[in-house]
Formats: sequence, C-alpha cells, structure tokens
Amino acid sequence: MQRSGGPVGRMMGGGRPLPEGADRPLDRRTLCRVAGFFDPYRRELGLAIVAILLGAGLGLAPPFLLRRIIDGAIPARDLAALNRDVALIVAAAVVAGLAGIAQTYLSTLVGQRVMRDLRNALYAHLQRLPLRFFTTTRTGEIQARLASDVGGVQQVVTETAAGLVSNLITVVLTFGAMWLLDWRLALLALGLLPVFLLLTYRVGMARRRLAGTTQRTVADLSALAEETLSVSGVLLTKTFGRQERAVTRFQAESARLADLQLRQQMVGRWFRAVITTFFAIAPAAVYWVAGRLIIGGGAGLTVGDIVAFTALQGRLFFPLGQLLNVQVEAQGALALFDRIFAYLDLPVTIADRPGAVDLDPASVRGQVRFRDVRFAYDGADPGSGDDRGSGDDGTAAARRPFALEAIDFVAEPGQLVALVGPSGAGKTTVSLLVPRLYDVDAGAVELDGRDVRDVTLASLGRAIGVVTQETSLFNASVGENIRYGRPDASDAEVAAAARTAAIHDRILELPEGYATPVGERGYKLSGGEKQRVAIARVLLKDPRVLILDEATSALDSANERLIQAALTPLMRGRTTLAIAHRLSTVLAADLILVLDRGRIVERGPHAELLARGGLYARLYSEQFAPNRARPKVVPAPAADD
Repeated sequence: MQRSGGPVGRMMGGGRPLPEGADRPLDRRTLCRVAGFFDPYRRELGLAIVAILLGAGLGLAPPFLLRRIIDGAIPARDLAALNRDVALIVAAAVVAGLAGIAQTYLSTLVGQRVMRDLRNALYAHLQRLPLRFFTTTRTGEIQARLASDVGGVQQVVTETAAGLVSNLITVVLTFGAMWLLDWRLALLALGLLPVFLLLTYRVGMARRRLAGTTQRTVADLSALAEETLSVSGVLLTKTFGRQERAVTRFQAESARLADLQLRQQMVGRWFRAVITTFFAIAPAAVYWVAGRLIIGGGAGLTVGDIVAFTALQGRLFFPLGQLLNVQVEAQGALALFDRIFAYLDLPVTIADRPGAVDLDPASVRGQVRFRDVRFAYDGADPGSGDDRGSGDDGTAAARRPFALEAIDFVAEPGQLVALVGPSGAGKTTVSLLVPRLYDVDAGAVELDGRDVRDVTLASLGRAIGVVTQETSLFNASVGENIRYGRPDASDAEVAAAARTAAIHDRILELPEGYATPVGERGYKLSGGEKQRVAIARVLLKDPRVLILDEATSALDSANERLIQAALTPLMRGRTTLAIAHRLSTVLAADLILVLDRGRIVERGPHAELLARGGLYARLYSEQFAPNRARPKVVPAPAADD
C-alpha cells in the first residue's frame, strides 16, 4: 500500500499541498457557503428576528417614558401619569425579557443544527475520500478538522451570529431614536465610529491569521498525542527508550500553542481598552455640550431630553462594543470555516459512475479478471513505455513510476489464485484494485465480466471480503466486531461464524464471553485470536470474492495452523486471491501468479512452476530446501599471550 507521499499531514494524493484555510483569501464565496448551512432553517431564523425586533423596540421605550416622567409627571405632580409610565417601563422590560428568551432558544436551536449539519457533511465527505488521502494525511490532522475546527466555530455559529443580528438591530433603532431626540448630540456621540471600525477590521485580520496558525498547531499536537499515546505508540516509545524525547516534543508543541493562544487573546485588548474609555467619557461630553446649548438658550432641549439621550447612549454603546468584538471573533472563525471547506472541497476521485449497476449478491458468480492493467500511485502517464518497477508500498522504484504494468489474468469462480513474489513486487497493489480502493490508470478490473468502475461501490463492497495481516478491530465487544460483517445477524449466526473460524471456544473462555471488550485495536487479544475474529467477521458477511493479504505471515507455527484451518471453510466455494510470503499457504492454489517489479513473470500451478526453475522455484527453495547452505562458524583466533 502507499505509505508516503510528501510532508506528513500537509499533502493530498499525488503530492499536492493541502490548502490551509488561513492561507486562502476571504471572499464572498466563503460567506455564501457559511450562509448556505443556515438556509434550511429560514423559518426559525425569521421567528428569531421577530423576537429580536420586538425586544429591541421595547428596549427603546424606557428612555422616552423616563423623559415623560421627568418633564411631565414630576413637574405637574401627576401621580396617575407617574404610575402609568412606571408600569409601562416595567411591562416593556418583562416583555423584552421574554422576547430575549425566545430569541436565545431559537438562535441556539439553529446554531446547534447548523453545527450538526457541518459535522455530518465533513464526516460523510471524509468517508467518500479515496484511500490515497488517508495514506498521506495524519489521523490527528483529520481528527483536528472534525473536532477542533468544527468546535472552534461553534460559539460563533450558536451565539455570535445571533448576537450580531441582535446588536445590529439595536444599534440601528437606538441611533434612530437618538437622532429624533437631537441630531447634533447624535453626531457627537457617533463621530468617532468610522475610526474604531477601521481599527477593528485591522485587528480582525490579525486575529484571523493567528486563528489559522493556532489551529494548525492544535492539529500537530493532536497528531503527536494520537501517535505516541496509542497502544502501539506507547509500546514503541517504551521499547526504544524514547519517552523523554516524546515528552520534549510534546512540551515544545504545547508551549508554542500556549504562546499562540496568548497572542490571540491579547490581539485587540489595547483597542478594546480605548473603546471602554471612550464609552465612559462620551456621556460627559454630551452633558457638557447639551448644558452649554441649554445655558445659551434656544437649544430646544429639556432636562428630560438629556436624561433620555444619555440612557439611549448607554444602550447604544454596549451593543456597539459587542458588534466590534463580534467582528474580531468572526474573522477568526472564518479561518476555521476555510479549513473545514478545504476538506469539503477535496475531490472524491473514486465514486459511483452515472448509471452504475447495483449487484445482487445472490447473482455474483465471482469471476475476477485483470485486463492489461497499469497503475501508478503517483498518477503517472499510463501511456508511458517505461519498464521500471515499484512495490506494494506505492513508492516508485529507482527507474519506473508504475506499481503495476501489463497485469493480465483470470480467476474463475471458486478458484484459489495465489499472488507470490519478493517484497515490493506489487502483490498488495493488485488486491487493492479489486474493491476499488484505487482505480487503474489503464486497462480494467472486471467482476463477472463487468468493469468494477461500472458497479456501485456499496454492492462491490458487499461482494468482496478482505482479511489482512494487520487486523482492524474496533474498541467494542468481540460479538460486535464479528457482527460488523452483517449487522442484522442473530447471536446464533455470530456464534456459528465464530465456530467455523475456530474461535468460538476461546471466546467462551473470555471473562464476559461474546460481550468481552477487545480493547483499542484488539490489543486484549493475541495476534492469532484477532485474525480468527476477522475471519469470523468475513464468514458472517459471506462474500463471493475473498482477498487474503498476508493473513498468516506474522504468526507463529501453532497459530498459523489454526488460521489455516479457519481459512479452509472460508475459501470453500469462493473466488480467492491469496497473497503470502510463506509459500506453504498457497501450495494447493489452482493458479499461482509470480510477480516481480510490478509484472507477472511466471504463472501456473505449484508443480509446474517448481519444475520450471525460475523465480518461484528460487523462492520456494529459499524457504523449504532441506540442504540450504548454512554459514560456517569460524572460531576466533586465540589472543596473543
């Protein structure tokens, strides 16, 4: 399989750099895509805006009622008017509070559903991406996009977006009310607004750049933790004595993240301090200017006007400050949206073609045919006549970009076809093309005479079963791992599959039987036990085509015999492609294909290939010849006295 392809976690298939959100310019397309996630909830958004308008409108009533009290009820000693205006102030506050509760509920509801849709869309898209993407991207990087980046925009989506609308409406209505009271004082109060907006925009851009860098550092930290704190990672660091090095690397990344987060928090703090000071000084300026106008006569202002205006001014400054802060937060969130959209924009290169056929599992015979297949992991020109070789890991050899070239064979229904050859010959690559984990560059892979690219991926997956050397188990119970082969299987069917795979009795010996958790990646089970669980899973699936990729090469002799016994009923009646370094596992194959440097160099049954004396005979001799030359042990010369 392909295991490298450029800088880890920053490359896509084919070696192209993965776009980072913070490096992409902000444009209308990003804003429109964000808005698109809100589109299904227009009714809820409309109700939320009605609640915002109601609350903002009622919030304007108290200053005007206060002016009536100061200029009318108190000087006239009108107790009834005083009681009425005070009651109206209380009623306006209560209704505005209820409107605020409704607005909070609706905006939070919409925000959470948008977050759910965003997470679901990202996860679903990741599931559709080709294997090439996952072999060139760190798992921690992917997890950071799905968890940290999506979580990073959650507050903006659930709270800030609603606050933006609410505060904007409040500012507009309040400014209108202030203008009605006195346009001169309104201009005085808002004269410095353009300067503050410009400064805020610059702060927001700096915050956005820092947010993108911070999230990349979070991804690096997540990837490092995932690599070193998994069971295999801990085993590696302990057995190589690299714990201190791992701690040092983690501490360095953690310190970098802390510094970035500190800088992100401090950006704009001085600016907000200036705003706060301005908000405190502004009422004093209003009192001074209004007082001079009244003292000078002819201003048309009353004491009630000044009190109402300063009350409105206080109501204006808070949402205005919130708007400025929202702009800074939104700029940072847009960097995270860009990172999420960068993944959503990755092309799905392996997908169902228009008109793809959905295979009926009962009708699949299981004939597998390769027609002059060429394939390169790096997308080399399939028309090239170069004859250089490449290995199973997808790394181009010294002279040729192709992993496979001119591969042509037929596996008839029910046949066992063995793929053998030296390491790096292309055996695993052949097996990856059958279930369309990769697509060929030239030629075709066919199932029952139909190009696999003309078959739906779902039905192709149902028709093919795979057992690999590196067994993948979920951190769930043994029974759940087996039932993954067919989720609707009964307990009796699960037990029957385990019995056929020679693992049923061992499962019953576990503390909780089939309900026993297997641990992360199945580490509570031995290698042989994991393999037999994987075989039981495939047995339950009952595929027509079976791929065995080095299923026993990492096991001892005793476990190998157990696995071989479990594989025998699994292969019976199925078309099987078996890849093995241990030639003992393929002696009974109907057809043996010998690969070398991405080409089939020999083919035929075991006895014929052995008699031919070619590469297969040499590989067989190296493993089984009884008189293999052994290195002679030469005693060291005695030391001089």
